[in-house]
Amino acid sequence: MKLPVYLYGHPVLRRESEPIDKTYPELSKLIDDMWACMYESEGVGLAAPQIGRNIKLIVIDASPVGDDFPECAGRKLTLINPELEVLDGEREVRSEGCLSLPGLSENVPRVEHIRLRWLDENFEPHEEEMSGFLARIVQHEYDHLIGKLYIDHISPIRKQLIKGKLNNIISGKTRCNYPVKYAPKKK
Repeated sequence: MKLPVYLYGHPVLRRESEPIDKTYPELSKLIDDMWACMYESEGVGLAAPQIGRNIKLIVIDASPVGDDFPECAGRKLTLINPELEVLDGEREVRSEGCLSLPGLSENVPRVEHIRLRWLDENFEPHEEEMSGFLARIVQHEYDHLIGKLYIDHISPIRKQLIKGKLNNIISGKTRCNYPVKYAPKKK
């Protein structure tokens, strides 16, 4: 099944997600569909709210950026009910984009070191310290689970400067080369 990516302005992107367990309906199929959606959209990560589900589920394949960021080489993760802990308050500013905000990228400050606890697709527990760009990808996707987008981390002035582009996404004037779901029209 081709899942659409929900775009900026859709309320599902601003809701907090709920944990899931092994009884979640058709979880294996949903995970497979999320991988397919992420690859079709040419992303390196996809969180369940981006496909209209407010559940704590993320897929990440950081390997496409592994040449530039060695910590990402070969890293493919399914994260169920992740818990993120900041280990280092120092922030690095790097450009980020998002499948839910097509055509935009902004410089976003994020911490460089995190600890992550999660369950994999077999509900096996994992814990790992992550650094660099891999930590950035995880934080970006984790934000989706708590109703945040990367633009929430930019300055109010910068947000004002991109307001027209954000409004174009909300009004359906932005086109993508992957299936999308626009925000519901206001009456």
